Amino acid sequence: MFKKGGTARGGFKLRGEWAELLFMTRAAEHGLRVIKPWGDSSRYDFVVETGGRFLRVQVKSTSNRRRNLYACSIQGSARRRYTAAEIDFFAIYVIPADCWYIIPIEVASRVKYVIGLSPHNSLSKHACYKEAWHLLRGESAPATF
Repeated sequence: MFKKGGTARGGFKLRGEWAELLFMTRAAEHGLRVIKPWGDSSRYDFVVETGGRFLRVQVKSTSNRRRNLYACSIQGSARRRYTAAEIDFFAIYVIPADCWYIIPIEVASRVKYVIGLSPHNSLSKHACYKEAWHLLRGESAPATF
């Protein structure tokens, strides 16, 4: 239903809930502990705990293709931008490519409203954040040979 880019009955809220479930699953597969705050009033969707560190994560998803990239809005309700005082990372799921981008708020805040992601281009601007679960564990990028 969502894998083909649709939003099904219930619209974007239902798709958002689905993406949150996928995030919890994938984070657990990467050895992360995921905490869901009570209610909908927090600016973040989850807290990820690993090694005594607590990080606030806002989950987003997109299937909106624009030319060679997928566009994802990184603003919250009432078109308000997220700040480093509110969240630490975005976890953005690109539905058609079935991949996650783990992007620090410091990087995402350089973009005004929409971030462009190119899952099939290893030289793209945000390629280093594709499946970068190690960032939520507090690890540096893995060595490449």
